[in-house]
Amino acid sequence: TKLNFSSALEEERHVRANDRDYNERFSYADNRIKTAKYNVFTFLPINLFEQFQRFANAYFLVLLILQLIPEISSLSWFTTIVPLVLVLAITAVKDATDDYFRHKSDQQVNTRQSQVLIKGKLQNEKWMNVRVGDIIKLENNQFVAADLLLLSSSEPYGLCYIETAELDGETNLKVRQALTVTSDLGDDVAKLADFSGEVICEPPNNKLDKFTGTLCWKDNKYSLDNEKMLLRGCVLRNTEWCFGLVIFAGLQTKLMQNCGRTKFKRTSIDKLMNTLVLWIFGFLICMGIILAIGNTIWEQKVGSDFWEYLQWKELTINAVFSGFLTFWSYIIILNTVVPISLYVSVEVLRLGHSYFINWDRRMYYSRKATPAEARTTTLNEELGQVEFIFSDKTGTLTQNIMVFNKCSINGKTYGDVYDEFGHKVDITEKTPCVDFSFNPLMDRKFRFHDSSLVEAIKLEEPLVQEFFRLLALCHTIMPEERNEGELVYQAQSPDEGALVTAARNFGFVFRSRTPETITLYEMGQAVTYQLLAILDFNNVRKRMSVIVRNPKGQLKLYSKGADTILFDRLDPSNEELMFTTSEHLNEFAGEGLRTLALAYKDLDEDVFDEWMKKLLFASTALDNREEKLGALYEEIEQGMLLLGATAIEDKLQEGVPETIACLTLANIKIWVLTGDKLETAMNIGYSCNMLRDDMNTVFIISGHTMLEVQQELSKDKFSSGLDMEKTELYSSDSVFEETIIAEYALIINGHSLAHALEADLEQILVDVACLCKTVICCRVTPLQKALVVELIKRHKRAVTLAIGDGANDVSMIKTAHIGVGISGQEGMQAVLASDYSFAQFRYLQRLLLVHGRWSYHRMCNFLCYFFYKNFAFTLVHFWYGFLCGFSAQTVYDQWFITLFNIVYTSLPVLAMGLFDQDVNEQYSLRFPNLYRPGQLNQLFNKRKFFTCTLQGVCTSFILFFIPYGAFMTAVRDDGAHISDQQTFAVTIATSLVIVVSVQIGLDTNYWTAVNHFFIWGSLAVYFAILFAMHSDGIFTIFPNQFPFIGTARNSLNQKIVWLVILLTTVVCIMPMVAVRFIKADLYPTQTDKVRLLQQATRKQGPQEQNLRRVRRTSSRRSAYAFAHQQGYGELITSGKNMKVPTSSTSTYPLYSPTRGLTGTSSASICKCFRHQKH
Repeated sequence: TKLNFSSALEEERHVRANDRDYNERFSYADNRIKTAKYNVFTFLPINLFEQFQRFANAYFLVLLILQLIPEISSLSWFTTIVPLVLVLAITAVKDATDDYFRHKSDQQVNTRQSQVLIKGKLQNEKWMNVRVGDIIKLENNQFVAADLLLLSSSEPYGLCYIETAELDGETNLKVRQALTVTSDLGDDVAKLADFSGEVICEPPNNKLDKFTGTLCWKDNKYSLDNEKMLLRGCVLRNTEWCFGLVIFAGLQTKLMQNCGRTKFKRTSIDKLMNTLVLWIFGFLICMGIILAIGNTIWEQKVGSDFWEYLQWKELTINAVFSGFLTFWSYIIILNTVVPISLYVSVEVLRLGHSYFINWDRRMYYSRKATPAEARTTTLNEELGQVEFIFSDKTGTLTQNIMVFNKCSINGKTYGDVYDEFGHKVDITEKTPCVDFSFNPLMDRKFRFHDSSLVEAIKLEEPLVQEFFRLLALCHTIMPEERNEGELVYQAQSPDEGALVTAARNFGFVFRSRTPETITLYEMGQAVTYQLLAILDFNNVRKRMSVIVRNPKGQLKLYSKGADTILFDRLDPSNEELMFTTSEHLNEFAGEGLRTLALAYKDLDEDVFDEWMKKLLFASTALDNREEKLGALYEEIEQGMLLLGATAIEDKLQEGVPETIACLTLANIKIWVLTGDKLETAMNIGYSCNMLRDDMNTVFIISGHTMLEVQQELSKDKFSSGLDMEKTELYSSDSVFEETIIAEYALIINGHSLAHALEADLEQILVDVACLCKTVICCRVTPLQKALVVELIKRHKRAVTLAIGDGANDVSMIKTAHIGVGISGQEGMQAVLASDYSFAQFRYLQRLLLVHGRWSYHRMCNFLCYFFYKNFAFTLVHFWYGFLCGFSAQTVYDQWFITLFNIVYTSLPVLAMGLFDQDVNEQYSLRFPNLYRPGQLNQLFNKRKFFTCTLQGVCTSFILFFIPYGAFMTAVRDDGAHISDQQTFAVTIATSLVIVVSVQIGLDTNYWTAVNHFFIWGSLAVYFAILFAMHSDGIFTIFPNQFPFIGTARNSLNQKIVWLVILLTTVVCIMPMVAVRFIKADLYPTQTDKVRLLQQATRKQGPQEQNLRRVRRTSSRRSAYAFAHQQGYGELITSGKNMKVPTSSTSTYPLYSPTRGLTGTSSASICKCFRHQKH
């Protein structure tokens, strides 16, 4: 094989155990991880480079350079350099702080200790020093340091148990098994040090559930798959020790490959601002050109007459060059249309909004002491514009906790509670629980509220007993009894755990098992059953069965599975019972519960003997073994008798259905992307009310080829397009009615999605999916989750939000515009990659509808006002240019220009941007359709920008020409002329400050003490500074800087000046007041209506209203969902996970499909799946 020495072009990987020299030739990544962006030396250049990529910063740098040229500068350089340095410094400090914490996190991980086999000895090494090809020893409860090939373990047959919460958020244990040839190495360090096997495998990739490779050792080749790999991020459980060979390290591990690249996320407002700054810059150039042309003409026509009065030694200037210099002078003077303080203010607002999220007590989860956290400060206003939410299922919508909720036994339901009048009572935490004290082996955490089931057990009703006996026998759970009576069940699926725990509490306690026996305690009596065969579960059969012999010698087959499957295999005599149970299953399904049907059968000895012979023959067949075994299972699972059905609640997180209903009313589309199977995903869809039985159609796309998927999608698109009626859902009356009118749902499988994401089909997929109210993608890989998000970003140009809790959600979280991590679960990978984190899905409603909407509203109002005030302030110079010979003289004095944005008007607009609320939080949640303007980007767009700048231009025109016209003929009280330039400047400046203060008063919806203080305080500060700058005292200290002594008091003591200021203010403000009044009266928006309602009901206090949970009308459908995996039956019957082989007698040798007939091994205590809580 040609060896590839370039890791960048790696086609296959060669790893030789215990041979660092050989492995180093390939330049594989070491085990150090690096998520930080800078180091001490690169911080300044890289950070400044990043900051100057923002157009505004580069623009201000160019202006600064221009201001340093004396020929064209009419303003001092400090008016630009002080704010520019301030902005760069604040941003740099923020970036440095973020990066410091990333360095700290990296250091913490990189310095964890691991035992590495070096030169024949186990030595403690830091994780970052581990290399590909090293052999590592792991001990119980340790994190796996890198992607390892399992070599040997303390358990029999090289088995070990891992928890993958960091990878997929699931806490149930997974089994891994070493190759037999390497498991014989055991923990013999000398043998392990001599191990020289070479692994040839796939290059680094992000597929968590797939691995292909070959181990070459002693002239033999052994196939390797994912079942032999321990991935970085997993935790070793219930296994004293194991040894592994490092295959992938550091950034090449599957965990890190799934993290995706950290993208620099920018909001749509940020992008729009960049465009607008370019527009304004273009506008600035146009104004400069107009004024420069004016200067050239004026110099030729008028200015030349004055040259003889200007005692220049030589005439060095001509009209065109004068115009050229004037152009640059006006660029400097008019640059305040885009003040640098805008960017400082935006950063301050975002920081403030982030703190409001962090401080929100209603998003604090007290059970785990977890507050909400804004992990980025740059995306807050984007939270008010989300159109698509992509959610994981397990651990995000659900708690991954199953609870035995109800059951139906022999046509009678149990689990509901009724009052004395026979009316059903809603079960709450205060509802009294059944007393299980008669059972010393009960699980104290188990809660059940219907006491009639316990009475039936105590009355020894045979079918009720058989029901729980079936639950206690038909499963693959491993028990562990740490102390007498202290039982812990280790289930590989939470469903099974819930069913066996229910049987335990009702007196049928599963106590222990060997490969050939199962011991129950039935109402306190020990009963041992011979386990003769396990007919294992798989996705096609959708059922599992066991064949046992009870102490009386009777042969019994017990089966549990999907009702649709089991009902086809019942004895005809069960028809009436089947009909009744079917009704009960409808009821359970209507409540979103996961159901299984239970059936049993008495077996005849002769028939069973004959069947066992056929089974032995089929199990040794070389061809079509699976099909032959399936046919035999089918043969014996006929003519069964129905016992009843179970209903398990896959416990949703608190408030999930209400949150989804509320977000749907806000016109947010929620897509569920899950690795779970179809039935489980659908079941959760029904529980959350995302799927409802009254939906017109639920399309299921499950084609295996491109053609099949295309046909299914095209058919759905055609029918959806025909039937679809665009219904207006956003009238305020509908908010608390049933959530939405029935429409369509799309459910697509992972293998079908792979085809649908191809270039030819992706547009059809988007069209069909967006016609549907609900989309669920099941069996999807982490990469597919990211691709689906990317697809919507590309085709719909909508703001997307992804929410998840496991490492398998990281790429999706990083791809979406906004990533949210659910914290407080076992894994923290999703939180580390997220922009926002909190502990419960229900807080998403508050994050978007309150914080997001307010942030968007505040930012838009802030920007509109900011552009208005700066155009009003700056364009006065433009009008003045026509009357001052285009000489680039400023209207205001230099200090006013410097202080206007930094001191006089900065705090009121910040107060509005931080505290303003159009409606309060109760009404924001009560009327989700208020969220719509953000999605449509109505509050700040190019049209809005044009409107507010036009208002600014008009204001500047009025500000200049009313005083100009008034002062042309005006005189002072003593008859002297009033029209000196300084008085004119003071009048315009005072008018401007008052006008923009009144305007912000009109723009403020929610007044706080801070708003009042800042607005009145800014006016007071303006007058204080104005009088101080024109005072005698400051003139004596700085005579050159402040030469216009007494101007303020001389002008502001004249009645005419105050009348001009009053007239200017009224003319500037009144048209806007009139327009707003007429608009609100004739064309009120939804916000206007809700604000009026809020004002009307303010005296009564806020009225809390909750969305009603929608009850579905039930139609026949299977609510079957079972999170089980194939192969665990074989693991039990083989005895591989049992210790201490002892002899035992059994009439029938135990059947295991892959081993044929087993011998007589059994075990006293089994360890599999013992999960020591950490």
